[in-house]
Amino acid sequence: MLPQLSRRVRATDAPIIVKTKQFIGSRQDVLSLAQGIVHWTPPAGALDLATEVIRDKGVSAYGPCAGLPALASALREKLATENGLPGHEVMVTSGANQAFTNLVLTLLDPSDAAVLFVPYYFNHLMALQMTGGGHSVVHGRCDPHTWQPDLDWLEQTLSGPDPPKMVVLVNPCNPTGVLLSREALERAAQLTARAGAWLVMDNTYEHFVYEGLQHHCISAPHIIHLFSFSKAFGMMGWRVGYIAYQDSGGLGAELAKVQDTIPICPPQLSQYVALGALQAGRPWVASQLDSIMGNRGTIIDALSPLGAMGSGVAGGEGAIYLWAKLPEGCEDDEAVVEWLVREHGVCVIPGSACGAAGYIRAAYANLQPEACREAGQRLKQGLQQLVAEGMAALEAVPLTGAVK
Repeated sequence: MLPQLSRRVRATDAPIIVKTKQFIGSRQDVLSLAQGIVHWTPPAGALDLATEVIRDKGVSAYGPCAGLPALASALREKLATENGLPGHEVMVTSGANQAFTNLVLTLLDPSDAAVLFVPYYFNHLMALQMTGGGHSVVHGRCDPHTWQPDLDWLEQTLSGPDPPKMVVLVNPCNPTGVLLSREALERAAQLTARAGAWLVMDNTYEHFVYEGLQHHCISAPHIIHLFSFSKAFGMMGWRVGYIAYQDSGGLGAELAKVQDTIPICPPQLSQYVALGALQAGRPWVASQLDSIMGNRGTIIDALSPLGAMGSGVAGGEGAIYLWAKLPEGCEDDEAVVEWLVREHGVCVIPGSACGAAGYIRAAYANLQPEACREAGQRLKQGLQQLVAEGMAALEAVPLTGAVK
C-alpha cells in the first residue's frame, strides 16, 4: 500500500486555471477570457538584452539569492520615484506567486490566521492552505455593490483577543478590478499596525489603472509590497516578481532562508529581461494599455445581460478584470463556465474559485481586439440564453462537472 499524501496538499483547492484549460480542451475553437494574461510580449530592447547575455557563462551559474545587483538597484529607484517607497529593500522572486509564498512561510506560524477578502485571488488561498495545515483563513467581507473591502469589519476582527497576524489586499483587485483609495489604504495600515499584524499589499496590477484614477502605495515597517513583471511587460513565462520591504527586525535574513530553499536564486536570464523592461518603463506600458481599452468596453457590453456597471457588474477601475453576478439559481458557476465553453466557445473563471459562488470573472487583456470582439459576442449570446432559461439551459448538455 502506498504511503498517504500530505493532508496539507490534499486540503488545497485544485487550480482553477488548470481546470478551465481542461474544459477548453473539449473543443478546438474556444476563445478564452479566463486566465489573467496580456496579449503582448516584452519590449524589444528587453529581449535584445537577453540575447546579448545568454552566452555569458555567469548567466548559467547561480546568481545572488535576492536578485542581480543591477536589477535590485533599478527596482529601488523605481520604488522611490514611481511608488513613493524610498528606503525599501528588494528581493527578486520567480513571479509574484512565489513572492507571496515566501511571505507566508516567513511571517506565519501554523497557528496564525490570515485575512483574505472575498472574493480573493485563488492562489493566495492555495498558498495558505498548502504551507501549514493549521493556517486559519479568515474570510473578510466586501461591500456587495462596490466590492470595496469592509474596513469596519476589519477593525472589529482585529480588535478581538486573538487577531489575525496577516491581512492581504490586492490593489487593483484580482478578481474584481476594483481600485483602493489612499484613504482606504491608510486606514488598513493603521488598523493592522494597532493590532500588531502584517499588511501584505499585492500590487501586481499597479500599471493597470484607468479614467484618471491613481494607484497608491503606502509605507510602514509592517507593510510588505509585492510586485510583478508578468502583466504590464508581457513577461508571464519569464517568471519575475519582487518583494519590497523595510528591513526591520531582520526580515531580510529570514526571507533569504526561504528564497535559498525554494529557487536558490531567481533565473538570471529572466532578470536581464526585467532590467530591460524597466528601461522601457511606464511610457512603453502605456502604449500597450491603449490596446485593451476597447476590449474593456467590449466585455462590459458582453456582460450586459447580467446588469450594468455598479448594478450586477463591477470593476473597470483597474487590473484587467470585470466581475459579474450570474442570474438567481445559477450558483453552480463552475457548471455554467463549462457550459459556456462547450455550447458557446468562450471561457471565463467561476467566482467560486475566488470564494464567491454565483459570480464570474472575465479578463479582457488576453486577446487582440478582433478576437476579443468575437469572444464578447459569444459570451453575450451565452449569458442571454442563461438569463432566459436559467440552469435549464445546461440540462441538454453533458458536462464533466457537477451538473450532468
